[in-house]
Amino acid sequence: MFGQRLRLARKKAGLSMQRLAEQIDPPLSAQAISKYEKDQMMPSSSVLVQLGKTLGVSLDFLMAGHVKGLRGVEFRKHSATSAQDQARAEAIVIEHLEDYLAIEEILELPPQPDRFGELRNHTVQTFEEAEALAIRLRQHWNLGNDPIPSMTRLLEDKGIRVIEADLPPRFDGLACDVELMGTRGETEVVVVSSQSGIERKRFNLAHELAHRVIVAVGPGLNKEKAMHRFAGAFLVPGDHLKEEIGDSRKRITYHEIVRLKQFHGVSAAALLMRLRDVAIVSPSTVDYAFRTYARSWRKSEPEPIGLGQGVGAFESPARYKSLVWRALGDELISPVRAAQMLHKPLKNVEQQIRGPQES
Repeated sequence: MFGQRLRLARKKAGLSMQRLAEQIDPPLSAQAISKYEKDQMMPSSSVLVQLGKTLGVSLDFLMAGHVKGLRGVEFRKHSATSAQDQARAEAIVIEHLEDYLAIEEILELPPQPDRFGELRNHTVQTFEEAEALAIRLRQHWNLGNDPIPSMTRLLEDKGIRVIEADLPPRFDGLACDVELMGTRGETEVVVVSSQSGIERKRFNLAHELAHRVIVAVGPGLNKEKAMHRFAGAFLVPGDHLKEEIGDSRKRITYHEIVRLKQFHGVSAAALLMRLRDVAIVSPSTVDYAFRTYARSWRKSEPEPIGLGQGVGAFESPARYKSLVWRALGDELISPVRAAQMLHKPLKNVEQQIRGPQES
């Protein structure tokens, strides 16, 4: 496992074996790095520390305490992504997961039950079937038709670990199963980029949720578009949309689009697509919009939702941080360890332990 982690970290850093070997003091040979990566030899403790610093990863990451590997990785990415970017994304995810699983182990938390019931591992033949699955999942979770205040908190409540990380620029997120060390089996994780806007983040989370429900599509059906359809239906139920603006419209005003997209926490472009999907407006009306006034909406969000505005105030992971503070409060970890796990300066953590001081 050490060799696999070292190789992943080296690829993340974009270094050849020779280049990495030269940055260790005293310098190593490329052959030594090769033996490390093949698990034919282990470095000394001093070399191990230097490898971690040079590659920008923790010793916990290199020594692989909890995560055996990632399986079924589904990237939400733009087309122009390099192998180095993918390695960097996977390394970032594994490093975050090691901390997440460590704090769960420290608190001796039991495994969370599966909240999906029979709504897993489906094959859909049409976009309508993908939409129907989204509706069924909302019903199964008793969500009604109202907007979802926080997709992040919802997934966390349903037993899915959500990590927000500084992913490479061309990645919006990913979902995967996580193989755990020993006999612990598997778990699952969804990762979103901290650089994404609120609208994109919520849609990405709903898209990754779709991958938990839909595993395959019928011949001739585009899988990613089926996931989009599920995500749109999950975030913006058609019945609720029709109650808001009517069953059929010839055109929709800009004011209505902005109001609805902020109400449901989706992008203006996604809102337009939902209007088409549920036949409130015609496909030609939406095509015209994307050729004219909405031409730039896929790249530049009109009137974006701010971090503290509406659903934007709640769309960030909370469970992991809550567990760290719980462990710190119960004196199961030290302030130094908490600062490392929260990626905060020790001074800030100590101030939050003490609270405001009277002058």
